[in-house]
Amino acid sequence: MTPAQLLAAMEATWRPAATSALGPWRIRNGQGGGKRVSATTAEGDWQDTDIPQAEAAMAALDQPALFLIREGDGGLDQALMARGYRIVDPVVAYAAPLASLTQPPDPMTTFPHWPPMAIAADLWAEGGIGPARIAVMQRAQGPKTAILARAQDRAAGAAFVAIHENIAMLHGLEVTPSQRRQGSAHNILRASAVWAQQNGADTLSLVVTVANDPARRLYASMGMSVVGQYHYRQK
Repeated sequence: MTPAQLLAAMEATWRPAATSALGPWRIRNGQGGGKRVSATTAEGDWQDTDIPQAEAAMAALDQPALFLIREGDGGLDQALMARGYRIVDPVVAYAAPLASLTQPPDPMTTFPHWPPMAIAADLWAEGGIGPARIAVMQRAQGPKTAILARAQDRAAGAAFVAIHENIAMLHGLEVTPSQRRQGSAHNILRASAVWAQQNGADTLSLVVTVANDPARRLYASMGMSVVGQYHYRQK
């Protein structure tokens, strides 16, 4: 998977409410859906004097001044640092061929469905994924599903999966604290891979913060490899 393919899949499966081109910038209107759908990116040749233009556009949307820094954006990274922007949430992307992940989870442990059931929304809300982020899920245009996990006869976790071209991206993986270490996250990943393969994808991908060591160990243990990274700069 190339960095360009990863970014295209992210944009398609976790869509901002609107985007606009402004000089060298792509401005995203996230409507409260989080950093990824609200961050500005450089899409053309920019000058340091162009940065206030992007800042003004984000302020007009009542969003913080926030830029997404990808591989190749080193010059912008340095310019923003000089303006007092700090690094926020360094992220790594993982991916694996579906063929290596499609051993089905045990019966009755996962339930792909769409639209999300109320219990899935409740589980997401526990992890800080509220209505604005569920609205982001609703905006995905291709095949998509919510996956509800159960453990010990209780709802245990939820995730969202959507497909762009041949890539399925998993977002919003949450397991309720009282049900952790019961295999629910593992089951959600397996169920995501099975669903994705049934819907025409050949790769499963996701992004996670660098600091989330337990999740990164899980993904590595399932044979997923790091395929990219990015971070944000916020004023």
